[in-house]
Parts: sequence; C-alpha cells; structure tokens
Amino acid sequence: MKKTDFQYYIGGAFQLGIGFGVVSLLSRWVTGNTILSSPETLIKYGLTGGIGYSLMGALALILFGILAKKIRDRFHDQQTIGDVLRERLTPRGYWFMITILLVISIHSIFVQAMGAGILLHMIFPLPVFSGMVFFLLFCFFIGGAGGMQRIHQLAGINVVLIFSAVIIIPVYFYIQEGVYPVYEGIKLYHPYILYVKNTEAVLFIFTAILIGFGQVIIDRATWQRVFIIKTEKLRITFTLAGLIWATIPLALSSLIMIIIFGRSYDSIYSLLFELIGKINSTLLIVLFVLFCFSALSSAICAELHAIVTLIIKNIVGMLRPLSNKEKWRFTYLLSGAICLTLLIIVSMLPPSPIELLFFFGNIYASMIVPMLYIILGSKTLPSLIPLASIIGTAGGFAALPIMENLLAIWISFCLSGLICLGHFIYNLLRTKLTVKV
Repeated sequence: MKKTDFQYYIGGAFQLGIGFGVVSLLSRWVTGNTILSSPETLIKYGLTGGIGYSLMGALALILFGILAKKIRDRFHDQQTIGDVLRERLTPRGYWFMITILLVISIHSIFVQAMGAGILLHMIFPLPVFSGMVFFLLFCFFIGGAGGMQRIHQLAGINVVLIFSAVIIIPVYFYIQEGVYPVYEGIKLYHPYILYVKNTEAVLFIFTAILIGFGQVIIDRATWQRVFIIKTEKLRITFTLAGLIWATIPLALSSLIMIIIFGRSYDSIYSLLFELIGKINSTLLIVLFVLFCFSALSSAICAELHAIVTLIIKNIVGMLRPLSNKEKWRFTYLLSGAICLTLLIIVSMLPPSPIELLFFFGNIYASMIVPMLYIILGSKTLPSLIPLASIIGTAGGFAALPIMENLLAIWISFCLSGLICLGHFIYNLLRTKLTVKV
C-alpha cells in the first residue's frame, strides 16, 4: 500500500500483534479523563470508588474484546464503525446513527481538550492560549495530518512515559514518607476514604461500568483498531489492555493519597497542582509533565484521526465520490479547522473543573443495546433501533429533575433496551406466525 493512498491514513501499513495492539489501545484509553477523574472518584467515593473506577475500564475493554472477534468475523471487509452501520442499517437509520456518533465525537474531543487546558494551566505558569497552541499543533501533525501510522510510531513512547510516571513517582514518595504515616494521616483527616460499606459507591461502580462499556462500544478509534489487530489476537489483546489499564487509576489514587494525608485541601483539582509542588526532584517533575502531555496528546490524536476518518469516509464520501487527492486535501483542512475551533473554545472558557465522567453518560448508556443489536443481529435493521438510543437519552435527561444523575443513566439504558427487546420479540412472533401460515 502506498503512503499516498487514503487507506494508509485510516489503518496504517500493517496489522498489529498482541504487544503493539495493547500499546495502541492503552495510548487511546489513558486520557485526560483518567488523570482528572481518578482524584475526583477517590475523594467522592473513597477507596471503593477508586477500585470501581479501575474496574470500569478493565471490564469495558474485556467485554468489548469478546465482541471484537465477532465484529471482525462478520464485517472483515470494513475499516470503521461507520462502514458496519452502513451494512446493517437502512439509509435513514444509518444517518441517525452517524449524527449521534458525530455529536459524541465532537463532545469527546472537546472534553479531552478541556482536560488538556486544565492540566496545562495547572502545570505551566503560562496563559492557556500559549500552551494550547503548541499542544494542538502537535496533535494536528500527528493525529490529523499524520494518520494511523504516525500515531503508532509514538504510541510506544507514550505508554513507556505513562507507566514510568505512575510506577516511579509513588515508589519515590513511599520510600521517602513510608506507608504507615500515609495510612495514619488518611485515617485521621479523611477517614471516609477508607470506609468500604458505602452503598452510594456500589451504585457508582455499576453505573461507571455501564458508561465505560457504552464509551468503548461506540468509540470510533477503538473500532478502527479492531480492524487492524490480527483476528486471532483480538480477544487476548483487549483483555490484556483492560487489565493493564486498571492499574493506572489505582496508581493515580495512591498519588493523591500521598498528597492529602495529614491535612485538608482546597479543591479536588488543585491536588494535582499540589502534587507537582511536593515533588522535589527535577527529574520526577519532568517525568510527571511528560506523562500528562503523553496521555492527553495520544488521546486527542486518536480522537482527531477518528473524527476526520468518520467525516471523510462515512459522511462526505457517502454524499459524493471523492478522489484520493481530495480526501487528503479534506483531511488537512478538517484537522486544521477542528484544532483551531478547539483552541478558540478552550481559550475563551475558564479552565474550571467539569464533571468529565458523567457528562453525556446518558448517551453512552442508551447506545449499548442498540449497538449490540447491530453487531449481533443478522438482518438489516429498521430506523427504530437507532431511534431507541435517542429516546433512551431523552428519557434519561427528562428524569434528571426528579432523580440522581446515576439513576437517570440507568433510565436511559433500560428505555432503549426495552424498545430493542420489543422489536426483537415482535420480529420473533411475526416469523413464527409466517412459518405456520
């Protein structure tokens, strides 16, 4: 395959084995959300919540790995989630789902950029605009213009930096402070963190698993990796990636416990800033900064590449045929426009903390059953199936004024699931009646 071929941009030049497949998935899923949500989860729900957050990512990737083998067997000629939707849905249903995916993609990359803005503001004493210019230029050249091959060239370095930071920094602190003083400090000043019989945390864990699986099953970048990892290695690759990913939130939680032991704190997000102040080794500060930069840039590069591919291949390409040269021209223009828009939005909005994990959780939960129906079904599905996710999402948001956010997410999941189940039963009965006649 030539480097000038647009297929090279989408999937790179070769298929991935277990090792590089795991690296590619980790570089996609260790994100700004992981860095910012881990301390928030620990403080809100204690150690139980921290462990639950780790379970969320691990189970989501492992469960999707089981589906990935079926996806590859049934849709082996495809390259993206959009290609599969086009094969399984009617034209109207296809455009419903593509619209939802586009909204989710824009939201997802916006949240990542907001996370980058918050962390850059915390780490460097510079205006957010200056930091984001450098950061988004890097993402443009790697994820936007570079394509899958360039993303994979840096994936190994990103993962090495991420794991070096989450292993070396906690070890450094525990050698200096010792484990016992940290435990006693937490017990004295923040005993609720050690409280394990927390029913709210149990609800959080199950809801987080639901959201995590919903995120993975409609993640455009993960679907692209399903089609470039060797078929026989898919399940083990996703399982290993899930198990390894689970160690990251736990390591970040242990870092936060080191900072808060023996005293109070002003806000959850200031803890990361205080972590830098507590590190008295220049080498470790550089390592922590590189860890944040690697996690954020690799996630945004993957998102940027997936959005551009979705728009060019599954939206513009469906409206009119594009030559190879036009596809590349659109790639550069679209990547540049997305990065410029992100720069303007993030620079204008104050770098304040936002609820990253549960923002749009209703959509992720409502998409699970329709996507399972699309993947596992055997016939062309009507527009009702994509509509089920929209009805489920609307139901969840409508329930927000009268119930908690966590319960509203379950409403979204159940509503879309019931509609899909009703369609399945109706089809089953109709088939039986037809056979009898």
